[in-house]
Amino acid sequence: MTKLLILLTFFSSCFSSETKKEMRLQESDKVLVVYLSRTNNTKALAEIIHQEVGGDLVPLELENPYPENYRAIVKQVAEENETGFLPPLKTKVDMKKYETIFIGFPTWGMQLPPPLKSFLTENNLEGKTVIPFNTNAGYGVGSSFDTIEILCPKSKILEGFSIKGGKERDGIFLAIKGENEKEAKVAIKSWLSKIKLGVVD
Repeated sequence: MTKLLILLTFFSSCFSSETKKEMRLQESDKVLVVYLSRTNNTKALAEIIHQEVGGDLVPLELENPYPENYRAIVKQVAEENETGFLPPLKTKVDMKKYETIFIGFPTWGMQLPPPLKSFLTENNLEGKTVIPFNTNAGYGVGSSFDTIEILCPKSKILEGFSIKGGKERDGIFLAIKGENEKEAKVAIKSWLSKIKLGVVD
């Protein structure tokens, strides 16, 4: 009787585990991780999140890329923020496929970068779950998370994630590597668990 109980428990556990994995695979088909990254810090976060939740990983690209020079891009972004200009995107996404959208970006001028405003304006996210994640130079998210709420009034917006990345102005580019990357992975797993979107094994 004891052996039978052990066997039943074992098979039940295996079935439960496989069923959960299958469910995760099915759900991951409806997940999009889209990100904007200049110095690859946000890209590093996006890749970690993608490893955890699956789905599609899509970099946000512009029809007319920003200049490489730091001062030039700062000036251009400031002008775009002031005038409300939305830079046209090269990246096109069929949003009908997705129910959960992770949106990653760096803080630029303490605001949401103009390309993210373009993405959220171009795409209908009504009824979808939106989860922002962010890298910054140590000054925080600014008004970026608030702007996402304004641009996605009919979406379910979950608690966002933010972490210190590089500091291009000071010549510090990719900072999320080595030990920092390991710490970021731990922090992201904790965050995903908190918002109930971690890996189901």
